[in-house]
Amino acid sequence: MFTESYMLRALVASVLLGPVCGLLGVFVTARRLAFFSDTVAHSALAGVAIGLWLGASDPTPAMLVVSIGVASLLLWLRQRTDLLTDTILALLLSTSVALGVVIFSQLKGYRGEIERYLFGDILSVSPKDILIAAFISLGVTGLILFWFNALTLITAHEDLAHVSGLPVRWINLGFILALTLVVTLAIRLVGIILVTSLLVVPAATARNVSRNLRQQTIIAWLLGLGSALGGVAASYSFNLPCGPTIVLVCAALFVGSLGFQTVRRHLGQTPA
Repeated sequence: MFTESYMLRALVASVLLGPVCGLLGVFVTARRLAFFSDTVAHSALAGVAIGLWLGASDPTPAMLVVSIGVASLLLWLRQRTDLLTDTILALLLSTSVALGVVIFSQLKGYRGEIERYLFGDILSVSPKDILIAAFISLGVTGLILFWFNALTLITAHEDLAHVSGLPVRWINLGFILALTLVVTLAIRLVGIILVTSLLVVPAATARNVSRNLRQQTIIAWLLGLGSALGGVAASYSFNLPCGPTIVLVCAALFVGSLGFQTVRRHLGQTPA
């Protein structure tokens, strides 16, 4: 398994993207941004369609541009309108998906591309994809670690973070940008439909077995790594679709964490 080049690239992509998704997921769940990540992921469908419509052999740059544009539009609408955040997210999600479907309907011979991006196709990642994933994953991980205390305070009490003199607005913008980049790249791992699971499930699992945020962060990072590697290995061994298999491994670990949490409660201990 490890001697085939496409499997080696898949494993490297898993090592790069799984842990950073788990790391970001801790703050995504704590800040209730799961629907935001889902909106960004679905907007990537429009990016794929636009990229193929323009004749690009690799629609990843178009995905990134559209996803960042949707995230920026969300922030602009939150500041300039009285609409609730979930209303804006639903509006952007439905509009971007509709745009993607309409463009795909005018393209011929790209049905396979739709399935690749909806459900993931990590076995087809190229060396170029690996380099991009490495650059963004290492950069985002370093950014999160550098901002860890500030993000923790903003997550717990944003007003107190303002009073403390933290550049809350810029940190929030940086976090949203990092989340958008990682979500867009992780689509190659598990697909548009399932990418939010890779952010949310490891973080939720880690919350069940940790006692504080620092523990949760470390455990979520490890769970993201283990889920991605385990999913890739299981999909190859049992000839299963890779993205859904990764998510099922995440779900199995979550179920196990519920049992651990139950045992700990009987012992008189409480999670974070």
